Amino acid sequence: MSGLLNIAVLIAVVAIVFARQFTAQRITSEGRKWWLMPVILIFMALRQPGLVDPSHRATSVVLLIVTLLIGLASGAAWAWTTRIWTDENGAVWTKGTWAAAGVWLGGMALRLGLMGIAAAFGVHQSSQTTLLSVAAMLLTRAGVTAWRAQGAQQTYRVPVAG
Repeated sequence: MSGLLNIAVLIAVVAIVFARQFTAQRITSEGRKWWLMPVILIFMALRQPGLVDPSHRATSVVLLIVTLLIGLASGAAWAWTTRIWTDENGAVWTKGTWAAAGVWLGGMALRLGLMGIAAAFGVHQSSQTTLLSVAAMLLTRAGVTAWRAQGAQQTYRVPVAG
């Protein structure tokens, strides 16, 4: 049952985030809860044992690390393929591009390939690994996007009348 719940939460989070990336979102400095979904995913992943296959501990840990690295790289690539701009009032906006969608698909393909490698080695990987990878991706995307937004806001110049 835990695996099914993890998959349901993962599908819901991915659907929400993926759909929102194609609508323009204003980036504000006040408390937008960008960290909430990654925290939920991390909690879901770590709430029960089974993250590492006890029969193949070393290989399982290596696969987990590679999966997390894929999440970090996907998050950074997603943030760099996201369009960021300032409007006439200096507000910073963001919107995903089709290249960002390609990053998502590429990240999923890499994760599926890694699952195939794990299966070939007889290593059991639970849905917890994918939850952590998606959490890493979301956190990295938020951090890099915030950093890029700061740069966009610093380069914005207030128009001078006259």
